[in-house]
Amino acid sequence: MTNQENSVIVVMVPFPAQGHLNQLLHLSRIILSYGIPVHYVGTSTHNRQAKVRVHGWDPVAVASFHFHDCQVPPFASPPPNPNAAIKFPSHLQPCFDACYHLRKPVTELLRMLSSQARKVVIIHDSMMGSVVQDVGSIPNTESYAFHTVSAFSLFFYLWESTGKPQVNAEMLGENDVPSLEGCFTEDFLEFIALQHRYLNVTSGSIYNTSKVIEGTYVELLRQHMKEKQHWALGPFNPLKVPERNSCGCRHYCLEWLDKQATNSVLYVSFGTTTTMGDEQIQELAVGLRRSSQKFIWVLRDADTGDVFSGEVRRPELPKEYQDSVKDKGLVVRDWAPQLEILAHPAIGGFVSHCGWNSCMESITMGVPIGAWPVHSDQPRNAVLITKLLKLGITIKDWARRDEVVTAAVVEDAVKRLMASKEGDEIRKRAAEVSGAVRQSVAEGEVYRKEWDSFIAHIIR
Repeated sequence: MTNQENSVIVVMVPFPAQGHLNQLLHLSRIILSYGIPVHYVGTSTHNRQAKVRVHGWDPVAVASFHFHDCQVPPFASPPPNPNAAIKFPSHLQPCFDACYHLRKPVTELLRMLSSQARKVVIIHDSMMGSVVQDVGSIPNTESYAFHTVSAFSLFFYLWESTGKPQVNAEMLGENDVPSLEGCFTEDFLEFIALQHRYLNVTSGSIYNTSKVIEGTYVELLRQHMKEKQHWALGPFNPLKVPERNSCGCRHYCLEWLDKQATNSVLYVSFGTTTTMGDEQIQELAVGLRRSSQKFIWVLRDADTGDVFSGEVRRPELPKEYQDSVKDKGLVVRDWAPQLEILAHPAIGGFVSHCGWNSCMESITMGVPIGAWPVHSDQPRNAVLITKLLKLGITIKDWARRDEVVTAAVVEDAVKRLMASKEGDEIRKRAAEVSGAVRQSVAEGEVYRKEWDSFIAHIIR
């Protein structure tokens, strides 16, 4: 056999939202380290977005991936609505719907690669099931669904949708798990249902989590989906973040952090799919100022479907706000390298929407969370972080999601997290869990065993 005939190729098919693009890019980097070629497939806009926002590792490494820019018909890219009743980013739905047009070019690529390699392994976002539905008709290919949410959130979603069967494990009480009310729009729930219809053809499931963090819920998923194989391959993000990339560049906020004391700065960010109304921004701003704690606040609107076009709303701060906090706070108005910020020793807390990317990055870097969920799986991730793992405090309770969080509540929560005995205890626990996750990555430990099992399985 020639090397080519004996080869295995991996094809990544990500969902076009930043938290999803980023996780599969991190996964690509790890698979490439095993000497397996990786092809990353998406629209030209979203491939470009994934590349320009690489953080936590040297972007030069991206040149080793094979990017395939697929053409889809033009789609609407409206701005987000800060006053929407449901905070899910419904303005991205036209972009999500455009993914249906990727089916044909992705199938053509898979057929071509199938003729060149011994095996083609497709790892697709669970939200892209319809795009890879033709895998069964292509020789020597197999597909794996990558779930971008926590094992905890996914298990409860599946458990509820199958009538809450009796389980043989100790798990969080049903009353402690928030309902899905207000988490998604009806349009997106229909989109999820359609995509999940195609998951029965997959050979297994992959999760960006660790058994150290969610062992019980990974095992519950195994029991729930006995016919599939499951791998907890997280954390995907690098645990050692380089000081500078190959061009010697650093974001200006990291230079500011270099001047601050250890654990003295609060990082505030609500991810790439959150848009806050003006009243909430004002209350948050005043609460941060009154807390007298140092902070970095990434204040920006949610991404649009095409982040490279259109005007971006610039949320208003109170008059002369930045001057009034210039010795304490830094407000960042553009995209920021979150992993590098969380890895900085000056960061001592993170006010977060609890997207799973952010949770995993915070856990691995040992930073406690002030939980402020906004939509999707975030309310359930917030419960996992605060009640189960005890790695944070609740700032916004999902039961009161329609209320504005006042400046007084923000001030109190920030002081609890950053300047109290309770906060110190949570920081200590966060450091211990981070240490356990890092230990799991060592040779012969659970992370390595999961990865060795997965790689052996796909190259067999």
